[in-house]
Amino acid sequence: MSPATPIATDVLVIGWGLSGLVAASEAAAAGKKVVIVDQEPRSNLGGQAWWSFGGLFFVDSPEQRRMGVKDSLDLARQDWFGNAAFDREEDAWPRRWAEAYLQFAAGEKRSWLREKGVGFFPVVGWAERGGYGAMGPGNSVPRFHITWGTGPGIVAPFQATVEAAEATGRVTILPRHRVTALVAADGAVTGASGDVLAPSGAVRGAASSREVVGSFEITAGATIVTSGGIGGNHDLVRAMWPSRLGTAPATMVTGVPAYVDGSMLPVVESAGARLINGDRMWHYVEGIQNWNPVWPDHGIRILPGPSSLWLDATGSRLPVPLYPGFDTLGTLAHLRATGHDHSWFVLSHKIVEKEFTLSGSEQNPDLTGKDVPLLVKSRLGKGAAGPVQAFLDHGADFVVRENLDDLIAGMKALPGGEVLDGERVRLELEARDREIDNDFTKDAQIAMLRSARSYRGDRLVRTAPPHRILDPAAGPLIAVKLHVLTRKSLGGIETDLSARALAAGGEPVRGLYAAGEASGFGGGGVHGYRALEGTFVGGCLFSGRIAGRAAAAAV
Repeated sequence: MSPATPIATDVLVIGWGLSGLVAASEAAAAGKKVVIVDQEPRSNLGGQAWWSFGGLFFVDSPEQRRMGVKDSLDLARQDWFGNAAFDREEDAWPRRWAEAYLQFAAGEKRSWLREKGVGFFPVVGWAERGGYGAMGPGNSVPRFHITWGTGPGIVAPFQATVEAAEATGRVTILPRHRVTALVAADGAVTGASGDVLAPSGAVRGAASSREVVGSFEITAGATIVTSGGIGGNHDLVRAMWPSRLGTAPATMVTGVPAYVDGSMLPVVESAGARLINGDRMWHYVEGIQNWNPVWPDHGIRILPGPSSLWLDATGSRLPVPLYPGFDTLGTLAHLRATGHDHSWFVLSHKIVEKEFTLSGSEQNPDLTGKDVPLLVKSRLGKGAAGPVQAFLDHGADFVVRENLDDLIAGMKALPGGEVLDGERVRLELEARDREIDNDFTKDAQIAMLRSARSYRGDRLVRTAPPHRILDPAAGPLIAVKLHVLTRKSLGGIETDLSARALAAGGEPVRGLYAAGEASGFGGGGVHGYRALEGTFVGGCLFSGRIAGRAAAAAV
């Protein structure tokens, strides 16, 4: 194979996920010529964000105020920094990015998106509730704003802008171009080279071939890396797994497509950029095997309301405040210490009807399709939403039975169920149910349920009225086997506030920028140890915007 003729451009964007599309649209809007490359077929334009629930973190938004939520920049800052627990020398730039992102979330973020036609579901969700002290982890108030149209709805305006620029020749999009090296001259990155892969008809999200049919080289005044994280590469996840979270799971399900493989990180490091905070990662513990998978080991996350009883693999209840939706990282650390790779939700059908939402655009056809009648039926009508019912009917991790004896037997019949202590399950359920009879209780989870229902959004669509799980009128009973679900890298390429990649000595690597998950969503780790939710998609928007504008200004 002979090398292709080099392509010249002002700005090269490596990766066409949301941060890449935003960066490209900003650079093109500044009048620059842009080339976008990605190793996948064009069916994957938009990357991971297309599959997302489209949640966005805003501070003191009109939606919050209409729901009676009092928020402020000071409260959000208290939550962010209590959550992040920055404690390293390497956190210098992440701290600055965190402050800048908070200002953005409390300022022009919403109006900027509204100008692009992006709308939001009126009920604000309350994710990562914490349950510790005021300065500990968690969101003090609901801040999770769902994009009307979910992930595809947030991708659409930026994709449209890029494709309009493509039609005029301002932007060139090159699918099946895998970068294997960054090209440098006189100490500056001047572009990239790599392999041209064979054309692929793979549908969005499905694994594609890595057959090489050619090579390429692109020269650019500025190169922006927006190649994502490592969640599709279990070997790399295990290699980076921190000891503070116990041992890495032997088995996991995958919350991102296989192309989220971390392959660009060593390429960037070889070019002189510094990678930091690689041991910080964000994986969920409410993962279930997708009964209708798109990519290998495809898992879906349950976005649970707060009522399900959470048991470890042996049947013991998780400690305070490790309830559904309260502290993802704390729950992960606790469960890894049990020596088992799975845990359980036990709940009633009444709870599943009100509280189970599945993460992902394809699991929420009402919101994704902007279908108001279906939305009313799914969120306010009787019975479980259609996608949830499909898992109840077909999901390998779901056990649905009319009585507790049969439920326990069904749990024990699943792989790993032999370690379950059925009598412990019975003891935990019966003890919990005795606490329901009074309006006051010593059970902190039940107290939190009642507190949650004081927020009208939870009462309307997210939290079932407290009731006995074993009440036959609330049945049938349901148990869900939960797996660790790989998702996000919280560390990455260290960048300054102009999204310039930094070398080990702290100086910028000339010509090189980074955004999105590849940069830890900014600075090399804007979230610190924990994420407040709604900040991944938002981090792609913010860092991509900064990178695109800065790169355009530099060439």
